Amino acid sequence: MDTFFALNPVLLGAIPVIVGLVGVVKSWGFPSQYSVLAAMVFGVAASWLIGTPMPVFITQGIILGLSASGLYSGGKKLTGIS
Repeated sequence: MDTFFALNPVLLGAIPVIVGLVGVVKSWGFPSQYSVLAAMVFGVAASWLIGTPMPVFITQGIILGLSASGLYSGGKKLTGIS
């Protein structure tokens, strides 16, 4: 249980990849209001692909997805792109 929130460094490196994947999906016509949900799905998939145990990969994936969407929105505010 002490490793429940210990994110693998590979998963932390997946955050910018998730941002890119969500951008690609949005460019294909995916509605922008669901981009956070798409980021969480990609995060869960990344956590599952790494081989994280069952109850942990869902929580870690959600954390990754929310981190990725926060990185994207923070970058937009910093650069002034709307």
